[in-house]
Amino acid sequence: MAVAQPADTPTDVAGRVDRLYEQAEQAIERYNAAQDRSKRLRREVSTLQDEAARGQERVNRMRAGLGTLAGAQYRSGGVDPTLALMLSADPEDYLDKAAALDRIGTRQAEQLAEFKDAQRGLNQKRSAAMLKLDELDRTRQDLNARKRVVQSKLAIAQRLVNSLSAAQRADLAARLQDRASRAGRSMDLHLPDFGPASGRAAMAVAAARAAVGAPYAWGSTGPGAFDCSGLMVWSYRHAGIALPRTSQAQMHAGQQVPLDQARPGDLVIYRGDASHVGMYVGGGQVVHAPYPGARVRYDPIGMMPISAVTRP
Repeated sequence: MAVAQPADTPTDVAGRVDRLYEQAEQAIERYNAAQDRSKRLRREVSTLQDEAARGQERVNRMRAGLGTLAGAQYRSGGVDPTLALMLSADPEDYLDKAAALDRIGTRQAEQLAEFKDAQRGLNQKRSAAMLKLDELDRTRQDLNARKRVVQSKLAIAQRLVNSLSAAQRADLAARLQDRASRAGRSMDLHLPDFGPASGRAAMAVAAARAAVGAPYAWGSTGPGAFDCSGLMVWSYRHAGIALPRTSQAQMHAGQQVPLDQARPGDLVIYRGDASHVGMYVGGGQVVHAPYPGARVRYDPIGMMPISAVTRP
């Protein structure tokens, strides 16, 4: 069980919890990627199943049509053609019917070829659906495994926090927030005070600011709670822009710009593995969802190492 040791200073405990939250956030972004993949696969499976169902209906109609033509040919062609002509009371009428039957035979051959193509297409759709279902099953297993990793990291951190007194927990929260503020001040970033790059960026900034104070909830894209990349998805959705689900994907969801050209609405990607993201809102600050137990808040843009600045 993870508990604070008697020799641990408040700074030591804050450091341990901070590292656990960082590890959890890395696992959360991997979980988000697996969840996003699972949703996409479910949509693809549904589409393939719908197409297979429509293909089956078409095959059934074609099969019924072929049966009707075959029956007509059997009824009209059961007698040897030469004998039928000799016995016909109206040879000219017989020849007209024979020509019609010949045309029916040609059409039947065409329909048979179409039927075979339709059947082949149906089999391909069914096979593709089965492959996607297998892939979906593997993705669900991966999703569950990643969920357990997240839960494990967060449980260890929570047990550590729970082992503290109320006063110590309040001190811990203050120290965790102060770590970000001190890191931001240490970078001493003086950014030009540009306005938003576009009207849509301004709308996204307004949405992110409106979310300040909302609780952190891993795997959530709002509206009541968010994880870091989920807040970006929600904010830009208000601006009519669909961002990818993870911070790693969001890093490439637009034009990367130099840090000294950052404008409000730009996404600021953190850490070498791009496992955290915030939105620059001007004045040297970002809005972000920091970690479990915290709320969406403002922090200095330099609160942790910056990997990229992306303008959607």
